[in-house]
Amino acid sequence: MKLTGAQILIKMIRAEGIDTIFGYPGGAVIDIYDALAKQNGLKHILVRHEQGAVHAADGYARANKSVGVALVTSGPGATNTVTGIASAYLDSIPMVVFTGQVPTALIGNDAFQEVDIVGITRPCTKHNYLVKDVSKMAATIKEAFHLARSGRPGPVLVDLPKDIVQTAVEFKEPKEIVLKSYRPNYKPNKKQLAKVVEAIARAKRPVIFAGGGVILSQASEQLTQLARMTNIPVTASLMGLGAFPGSDPLWLGMLGMHGTYRANMSIGNCDLMIAAGVRFDDRVTGNVKKFAPDARIVQIDIDPTSIHKNIEVQCPIVADCKTALEGIIELIKEKDAASFSPDTTAWHKQIAEWKKTAPLKYEQGKDVIKPQFVVEKLFEVTRGEAIITTEVGQNQMWAAQYYHFDKPNHFITSGGLGVMGFGLPAAIGAKAACPDKIVVDVAGDGSIQMNIQELMTAVESKIDVKIVILNNQYLGMVRQWQELFYNKNYSSTNMENAPDFVKLAQAYGATGLRCTKPEDVEATLLKGLNTPGTVIMDFAVDREESVYPMVPAGGAITEMLLV
Repeated sequence: MKLTGAQILIKMIRAEGIDTIFGYPGGAVIDIYDALAKQNGLKHILVRHEQGAVHAADGYARANKSVGVALVTSGPGATNTVTGIASAYLDSIPMVVFTGQVPTALIGNDAFQEVDIVGITRPCTKHNYLVKDVSKMAATIKEAFHLARSGRPGPVLVDLPKDIVQTAVEFKEPKEIVLKSYRPNYKPNKKQLAKVVEAIARAKRPVIFAGGGVILSQASEQLTQLARMTNIPVTASLMGLGAFPGSDPLWLGMLGMHGTYRANMSIGNCDLMIAAGVRFDDRVTGNVKKFAPDARIVQIDIDPTSIHKNIEVQCPIVADCKTALEGIIELIKEKDAASFSPDTTAWHKQIAEWKKTAPLKYEQGKDVIKPQFVVEKLFEVTRGEAIITTEVGQNQMWAAQYYHFDKPNHFITSGGLGVMGFGLPAAIGAKAACPDKIVVDVAGDGSIQMNIQELMTAVESKIDVKIVILNNQYLGMVRQWQELFYNKNYSSTNMENAPDFVKLAQAYGATGLRCTKPEDVEATLLKGLNTPGTVIMDFAVDREESVYPMVPAGGAITEMLLV
């Protein structure tokens, strides 16, 4: 059976269990789009910008626990994907991006819409390929998906010259992928696991620190079981929110620059830290010299390069998080419960004092809407069941602080790269993956404009996403830093000259709602969530409200500004 390169591409994507891809056509991929139109098994969602395609694939991957796929043309189409790829790379999101390329005979000749996208993306992909032989195309695609989802997940790029996708070849089913130089270690060293159990038994002030790796390895159930059977409190990074139930009494809240007082103080004073699936990002650690100074640190990570990278650890475990946590649980079960149970009564009493001393708080008056109030009401009316995507900035931090996530894969945000404009296309991808779920993008009035064109994608594709804009007419997070550290010199952060988001929504064929009074917040949310189709809810919030707690740059995470 002879198939063209374009037909092989579609066949192989379907063989990987993918039902939806996000893309934008162009001359270099026109043959692929011709083949797409002649088949029914693979749905294509037309975005309005290639960056939106990659963010949508990102949201799809996270919500669906799958691999996201984007398809774009050569040259500017390919370069427009770089921000999305870099975001996925830093957050370890499994994704395959297919880019068109000029014919092989023209590569290197500065042809129209030619760029070396393989070279450009080498620093921000897990691996990438330039396919030069159509007979190797099927095997290359299968390998790309294998690399994207295995080990520490990440984005993989496959560059497809136009003549390769046009050429027909006898199709042969590729063999199972075996890469001699790539063999991720999933199984933990049992001696190291035994050390963890011994450390837990001795600890007086233990803490579990969960990261995005727990969610990626689908280990939330095991992490929760370990915490509850040992009575160890749990904190998480921004990427780890939902790995442990936010309603559980052992939950400390988020850690880091805008983490809760009790989470930051617990890490600063613990004697044992079990860090699972974290890379100790600088937004979490603050001053590394003052990070958990008295703690014995256990780090579980499938990527050996993450061990000791930012923080020196005493007990490294290179393994899959789920497998390692299962191993620790089994070893604990083998112990005599009476002799094993550590006495952490004083520790929990201290944590309760920290929670009482400086809880997350704000004061909602009668006249001006507080952004935290909007997020809390959103949590209440959705009963915590919605998938929340965010833009980046204050809106992202308020969503992390005040929407309490009980389940994994329900908080989707650009953590490592911090991409403004991420939330709307990511929401589209998440809704495409989970059509029965409520999906809400919590946005700022600055960030939402970065990829506002994707409103048309949602409307045209009948993807029912809701957008909650916390509109303070500022680039809020930068303004906050200018207020605290630059004598209120609000240089280029004033966004008073903004579009009318209600009219803008209507122009795209969506519904627009505006709320200016605190007493109308709940009603506006309920109306927006219950209105069919894409809806923008524009909330006029306190212009100079800031995100607290806050750790100033260079400070220890225990050195927080609380008001």
